[in-house]
Amino acid sequence: MVTPPYLQAGDTIGIVSTARKVNKTELQPALDLLARWGLKVKLGESIGAEKDQFAGEDALRARDFQQMLDDEQIKAIWCARGGYGTVRIIDLLDFQKFAANPKWIIGYSDITVLHAHLNGRGVETLHAQMPLDIDKKTVETATSLKELLFGKPYTIRYTDISGISRNGSAEGVLVGGNLSVLYSLCGSASQLNTAGKILFLEDLDEYLYHVDRMLQNLKRNGYFNSLNGLIIGGLTDMNDNTIPYGKTAEEIVEEIVSKYNFPVCYYFPAGHVNDNRALIMGRNVQLTVTGPDVALQFTS
Repeated sequence: MVTPPYLQAGDTIGIVSTARKVNKTELQPALDLLARWGLKVKLGESIGAEKDQFAGEDALRARDFQQMLDDEQIKAIWCARGGYGTVRIIDLLDFQKFAANPKWIIGYSDITVLHAHLNGRGVETLHAQMPLDIDKKTVETATSLKELLFGKPYTIRYTDISGISRNGSAEGVLVGGNLSVLYSLCGSASQLNTAGKILFLEDLDEYLYHVDRMLQNLKRNGYFNSLNGLIIGGLTDMNDNTIPYGKTAEEIVEEIVSKYNFPVCYYFPAGHVNDNRALIMGRNVQLTVTGPDVALQFTS
């Protein structure tokens, strides 16, 4: 995997929206944060643009992202927010210049489209909090992003309170992101290859039966067959029907992967949660699960 150059004080980050609309005022806390980090900012034309729920027409969002990809002065592209819309522009983008001049692509949720697509092209990306609402998250949320952008050694340790984690140690390249998005990419040119890897999954505001349906689909697509380890982040604000499904989201995962032999942890501090730690997608990691104690070390 190719590691984009780490940032230095004075570098410029481009901010665009590939999905839902957002304005500069909403991003001001993030702009102030970047200034404190010694970084410059270039806002794309999608910031403040509107077309229904989107940050402008598909063509505008694609053009905006492409300009940031091709601009050699832009050292990282920070996607302003999620929602929905990135999949509508992914096939409009040309990554040829990016391949010769890679830079960090940052975001999560709907930005999983870009993480998966670029993983298949051998480039690391950052699954991390977006500019919108970063001031409402934990201090560790922003600090972890800064540490990774500036190339600091990085390990996440936490306590898994699920009581259903599976002990073990595994090594592999970290892949994944939002479950709903990964489910939607099955069968496309952006589908993940999970063989020999560590898979991270998170999601928000889904019905429990649909969580099962999506995981059944990943299972039937072979996502778990040769997997080395599974990390479950926030499965947040799940919904149920009048007649209960009968399992929590975490219990649904446990049932789906029960026949496989790899370590599994739950409630990992990443995703649609208050403590949304940054992750390097495409980086080799060491996952260690010992009862409630979990460590994820980014090794090389």
